[in-house]
Amino acid sequence: MTASIEIKKQLSPQFALDVSVTVESGFTILFGASGSGKTTILRAIAGLARPDAGRIVVDTTTLFDSRTGVDVPVQHRRVGYVFQQLALFPHLTVRDNIAYGLHALAQREAQDRVDAVAETFRIAHLLGRKPAHISGGERQRTALARALVTDPAILLLDEPLSALDHAIQARILDDLRRWNERHRIPALYVTHSHREAYELGERIIALEDGRVMTIGTSHEVLDQPSLRTLANLAGFENVFVATVVERAERDGTMHCRVNGSPTELEVPLSNHRAGDRITLAIRAGDILLAVSEPHGLSARNVLRGRLTRTTPQGPTIVALVDAGAPFVVHVTPRAAQSLHLHAGREVWLVVKTYSCRILAE
Repeated sequence: MTASIEIKKQLSPQFALDVSVTVESGFTILFGASGSGKTTILRAIAGLARPDAGRIVVDTTTLFDSRTGVDVPVQHRRVGYVFQQLALFPHLTVRDNIAYGLHALAQREAQDRVDAVAETFRIAHLLGRKPAHISGGERQRTALARALVTDPAILLLDEPLSALDHAIQARILDDLRRWNERHRIPALYVTHSHREAYELGERIIALEDGRVMTIGTSHEVLDQPSLRTLANLAGFENVFVATVVERAERDGTMHCRVNGSPTELEVPLSNHRAGDRITLAIRAGDILLAVSEPHGLSARNVLRGRLTRTTPQGPTIVALVDAGAPFVVHVTPRAAQSLHLHAGREVWLVVKTYSCRILAE
């Protein structure tokens, strides 16, 4: 089953959405910064926003076609939609929330469907409770069950897990993955979290300013980003403009100097020549930090620097280091404590050559 989506919509004098993509069965991540058009695409598929022009086809059913005048009403589109704000009815039980879209079915069939999907999402024991008396993760599972119990032809998820902690997110993602392995419908999942994109996405559509930047696997889009804007979204916290100093073709590497600093890095060989300007990206989690000068390493980049600040950020300590150029490094709280990290401390950064990605200008 596939979905063909062509949407043109002028959202403001400064912003227009113009996308044309085909979405296969399985999970496809819509990935991009806030305001890039992700939610508008979902709303157009669901019938909650009308494109100015285009065509939306799910499997063999045309939901919208500006040329022929087709515009299927929302209630007849067979779309499962999970909103960021969930929109559960507080006065209804979990069972009644899930069954809300099944009024056209016989009572027994509706009950069997609710029981089955509640079992899948591990909330069968909660069916008699109301949303106020279950946890945030359980409310999220209820919203997912409500979207899926109607047997949709396409599933739309708009940052559904953003309010949950990582452990709960991971468990729900596992359940979603298993559900779709059995049903294999197109599922569009909106996020700007590169971790969620890695964990769930079979394919990624990266958007910027209402346009498709690139389409590919998570490895192609997130591990090998080709554009600076995409590198920032994909979790590359360190992005530098540098100049190629020399090429070492026999070694498959180049030496580059970060512009405006004395810092030099060995990076993978590319088709750039000495004197060319390039843009480098390095993930904060790919940099090792030491409090004494390391020796006997295979990594070619060992940079001496000084710690300027540490900041807790969820389960991570973000360390800012001046190593001739400003570097962001992630360490665990236990590592920060055992290394006695504090502002002003001399440190060394270790960066593997192939942790340095070269971006297109």
